[in-house]
Amino acid sequence: MPRYLMLRTPSANRVYAGESGPLTVAELEITAPFAREVSDVELAGVSYLGFEADALGEAHLEAVARQSACFALFEAEGDLLRPVALPRAFVMDDDLVTIPKYQGKTNEQFTQLLLGVTLASVTREPNGPRQILDPLAGRGTTLSTALLLGNDAHGVEGDAKSFEQMASFYKTYLRRKRIRHTADVHPVRRDGKAIGKRFDAELQTEAGRLTLTSFTGDTRTSRDLFGKKKFDAIVTDAPYGVAHGATTDVRGTSGRRDRSPAGLLREAIPVWASQLMHGGALGLSWNTFGLTREDLASLLTDAGLTVREGGPWERFAHRVDSSIKRDLMVAVKP
Repeated sequence: MPRYLMLRTPSANRVYAGESGPLTVAELEITAPFAREVSDVELAGVSYLGFEADALGEAHLEAVARQSACFALFEAEGDLLRPVALPRAFVMDDDLVTIPKYQGKTNEQFTQLLLGVTLASVTREPNGPRQILDPLAGRGTTLSTALLLGNDAHGVEGDAKSFEQMASFYKTYLRRKRIRHTADVHPVRRDGKAIGKRFDAELQTEAGRLTLTSFTGDTRTSRDLFGKKKFDAIVTDAPYGVAHGATTDVRGTSGRRDRSPAGLLREAIPVWASQLMHGGALGLSWNTFGLTREDLASLLTDAGLTVREGGPWERFAHRVDSSIKRDLMVAVKP
């Protein structure tokens, strides 16, 4: 059986690069079930992700190309490596994600990993581009990653400044890249009163027409903002509850800022679950110092979702800094 070695993309984040080995092994096991005997391999001082597989077809190569850390693929032939051509993973240039730099931004490679394992858990057949919602959208890292992978992107963001910065970036980026598009911000009105804003963009890519829609608002009102619209996947990075830019302006039941992920997720998860299509998946990452894995699983189960557990699903925990140990969890709506 052929043996393949995937060369990982260097990460600009040294902490994440040092932690990402086990994460990429688990990611490949989930998103590419044809890969067997997945393990880290070192060859001539260079680290690779190795796996065995039958001859790789087009769909297999596309799955490998979409790995969050995939830089190049080789087939091992004795002591030699034969390059294997991979299809283009993105339908747009990846600088859509890498250009924005700001405090509290989620690592781009981890965002792609979280989106990938969540989409791999969706059981319903696609009907056009997948519909992806990030109900804690920030400045749009998940939204941009969804677009890159050929999906429609939707978001809700409670911080008006982050929303405005996101909208401004997309307008500037699409214009400078000379991508055929429309993009504008509109007021949202209820009973004749302006209650927020909505950003709508439509763009033409090599995969066809893609859309992006994002609202200002409390994530717990996401269902009201989108109405009857349902999503294939909901993917988000929950607030970490530390003072380094990963806060939200969502208010707790006391009326004060709720900096803990537990308080927000307890109220938001049932809303998000109601927005999923049957067969859709909810994937989120969070700081385990603020909420245990068992407690989060209970919240998802109580919302009627089935948590993916065991094997690679238990191997995503990793250190971000001294106050953050990040993990991810995916649950499916039956």
